[in-house]
Amino acid sequence: MKILVVEDEKKVASFIKRGLEEEKYEIVVTHDGADGCKQALDGGFSLIVLDVMLPKKDGLTVVKELREAGNRTPILILTAKNSTDDVVAGLDAGADDYLTKPFAFAELTARVRALLRREGQDRGAELCFADLRLDPVSHKVWRGKTEINLTSKEYGLLEYLMRNNNKVLSRAMIADHVWDYAFDSFTNIIDVYVNYLRKKVDKDFPVRLIHTVRGQGYVMRDN
Repeated sequence: MKILVVEDEKKVASFIKRGLEEEKYEIVVTHDGADGCKQALDGGFSLIVLDVMLPKKDGLTVVKELREAGNRTPILILTAKNSTDDVVAGLDAGADDYLTKPFAFAELTARVRALLRREGQDRGAELCFADLRLDPVSHKVWRGKTEINLTSKEYGLLEYLMRNNNKVLSRAMIADHVWDYAFDSFTNIIDVYVNYLRKKVDKDFPVRLIHTVRGQGYVMRDN
């Protein structure tokens, strides 16, 4: 599999390149956001590992431009910023995962494998629950006849809830299945994203589908 690494710190980029090549991945490295965006748009990559603080074009702008252009390549953001707001900003921009510096290389490779595994899965047929529909191929969602625009993480969360409707899902389960790892001190990010999803899926419709089960987690049900 071919991975694009966009990292301006050349020692860090070399460290990532060498380690991932030992894992048998083909690695392309670039050191600025503008070139990284261009190469990503040219296609052919299975994953993008992207720093946030980049010359010429910052990482969040790169993510937004790729998503606006319809590029759905999984993106793993690398950054020294680790506040909840920073994590949410990265995921809201359209990134699929977020790893803070400094990091253990074993964790980086675990995140890479998880993203590549999820991208390669066959998602199967359209999902339906009540008047909500989700197309796993196009990543489009409708409530009745209304199309709902979701970020990549909102979509992943909704898909997990729909595939497990009427089952109470803990925050740990959601973190493990939607983000592929436990958020530890960032567990409130789960609550943030559930609230985002509620505003889009439930707010303007007569029947609420996403419910809180106090002390346990969340459940999708139509009553």
